[in-house]
Order: sequence, then C-alpha cells, then structure tokens
Amino acid sequence: MSDTKWDAAAAEPGSIHWKRNLAVSLIGSFTTIVAMTLLLPFLPLYVEELGVSDHAAIVQWSGIAYGATFFAAALVAPLWGRLGDIYGRKLMLVRASLGMTVAISLMGMAGNIWQLVALRLFVGLAGGYSSGSMVLVATQTPKDRSAWALGTLASGIMAGNLVGPLIGGALPPLIGIRGTFLAAGAMIFLAFLATTFLIKEEKSPARKQAAKASGGWASIPDKRPVIAMLATGMLLMLANMSIEPIITVYVAQLVGNPETVTMTAGIVMSAAALGAILSASRLGKLADRIGHWPVIAGALAVAGVLLIPQALVTSSWQLIILRFLMGVALGGLLPCISAVIRHSVPDSAAGSILGLSVSSQYVGQVAGPVLGGFVGGHIGMRAVFLGTCVLLIAGAVYAWAVRPRTAAG
Repeated sequence: MSDTKWDAAAAEPGSIHWKRNLAVSLIGSFTTIVAMTLLLPFLPLYVEELGVSDHAAIVQWSGIAYGATFFAAALVAPLWGRLGDIYGRKLMLVRASLGMTVAISLMGMAGNIWQLVALRLFVGLAGGYSSGSMVLVATQTPKDRSAWALGTLASGIMAGNLVGPLIGGALPPLIGIRGTFLAAGAMIFLAFLATTFLIKEEKSPARKQAAKASGGWASIPDKRPVIAMLATGMLLMLANMSIEPIITVYVAQLVGNPETVTMTAGIVMSAAALGAILSASRLGKLADRIGHWPVIAGALAVAGVLLIPQALVTSSWQLIILRFLMGVALGGLLPCISAVIRHSVPDSAAGSILGLSVSSQYVGQVAGPVLGGFVGGHIGMRAVFLGTCVLLIAGAVYAWAVRPRTAAG
C-alpha cells in the first residue's frame, strides 16, 4: 500500500512520546484486564453470597454476570473509538480507567445479584481501556514499528487474561471477596493516575475536524482489507474460544485419573495464551519487516493445520503442546489486524474502525463457545477441531486473496 497523508501522522511531533505512551498503555491494559478477569474463580461463590441458592440458578447468573461486560463492550466499542477520533484518544483512556475504578470498587459493595449484573454491564459500557490503548498506540507509533508496538501491547493484554484468574484465586482467602474487588479498584485507580499524568497526546485540530466531517466507514478508500481484518479478528477469537465448552470433557477422555481432569484442562487452556504472549511482539516485529499480510495468512494457515492433530491426540501432554504451538501461531494476529486497519484508514477514522474491530472480536468470543458447544454435543468433539480448522484455512485463503498487490504490508 502506498504511503498516504494519514500514514504521515505517525511521524508528527506528538509521536516523540510513543515509547512512553506504549509503556503506560501496556501497564494500564494489563492492570485493567487483570481486574476484569480476577473474579472468574470466585464469581459463583459471590453470586451465592448475594442470595442465589439454587445450583442451576448460580451457574446461570454467573454466566449472565460474566458475559454482561463483554456484551456491553461490544455495543459501545465503535462509539468510544469515534469519540476518541474527535476528542482525543487519551481522554478515552482517562474516562475508561476512572469508570472502571468506580464500577469495580462498587462491585465489592453489591447487595444483590441485580446490582452485580448492572455493575458488570456498566464496566463494559464505561470500560474499553485495552481497546483504547490499541488505538492510541496504533496512531502514535511510527509506521515501521507499529506491529511490534501493538504486539508488545497485545502480550500485556493476554498476560492480564492469564494472571487475572490466578490473582482471583489467591486473594479472596486473604482479604475476602469484597476486599478483592476494592483492591482491584485501587489498582485501576493507579492506572488512571498514570494515564492522566504520563501519557502525552499531540493535539490535532485537523484530525478533529476531519473526524467530525467524515462518516468513518465512508472515508475509507479501499474497504476490502478492512473487511478482511474484521473477519480475521472474529475468526481468531472463534478459534480460541470454540474449544472452551468441550475442553474439560475432552481432557477427561485422555486423562486416566479423574482428580487431575480440571487441573489438566486449566493447563490446556493456559498453554495457548502462554504461546501467544511469547510470540506476539516477535511476530509483530517480523510483520514490520516482511509485511503484515504474509504473517496474517501464514498464522491462520499454520493454526488451521495444527487443529487436525488436536482432533487425533491420545494423551493430554500432546494436546498441551499442540495448543501452545497454536497460541504461538495466532499470537501475531491481533497486532497485525490493528496495524493493517491503521494503515488502511484515514487517521480521522482510525478509532471508530478499530472499535468496530474490537466488536467483531467480541462476536467471535461469544459465537465460538456457542458453536463449539453445539457441534461438540450434536456431532462430536473431534468435529469441533476439524470444523475450526476449515474456517481458519478458509480465512487464510481469503486474507491472501484480498491483500493489496502494491506492497507486502
């Protein structure tokens, strides 16, 4: 893709702060994701503490409370992205960190299940720190370093998803469930202070006027790469999440001792995340060198091929290794998706389109477990792996077909 006037934004004076902005965004994203996911281990216990007694109702309300945040976030991500284009990306991070500080602290004071669900919805509506960080870093970083910077940020986000449940399992016995929420709120408040006083964003009246004047989507000259990236983001999350509903049952068929099933299933789930954390910045650096499209198509193809032996494993250690390798392959996709979108749209529309990308990923995050559970229950668990394989290979072919012919990236 040829250089354009909006790509030059990465080299404007405000970008001299891009390394500091990346560091603060990385720490802020990590702490907010930890705070959002630490309630996973004790959520059913807290639901019961809030007065829900029936076992089926506890499971149902736990699912509603957890999913409420992501449902709300999917709805408002493009809106926050567009407002960021107009009023500044830093302002969106300050808003998100302050809103999450209040909401997560209040969760520790909830009096009934309805208040908890309402606060989880509010976190999704008010939050969006990590997606806002992606927009800020994508637009502030020099073009030739953008995939590496976004890969580094993606590693921090994935690390937060990995560490959050571990902290959530360790803290409640020490300070109680309500105390854990207050501690999480305090942690995000520190991120709010760092964001407010350390992030420097260049004021751009021209971008503000362009963002107000443009229709976001209508201002994109070639929409094919952007549509491909929205589909790729959805595929990435669908591939990651399709196995979630069946993993424990699948592992139970591979493990001889029933007492080790849940621990082994947890290791299998974590293996992919660990692989992605280790590879994201490295694959981002590779994409900066050889182009984003070869990395995107290659990662989808390799991950698709790795799903075939996952359907044929005979022991848990084989599955753990294969999930780790799949995580390594998929780790570079998030930064490449953001980088391609950043370089395919005007600076005045970057936030709203990257917000749309976040929404498409949430669609995959919701559709993955639903489809995986349906296919696993009605056709068979191995069919989940093979079906996801077909989708990823098709995604790789599609991404390669629509890549811009004028340049690799």
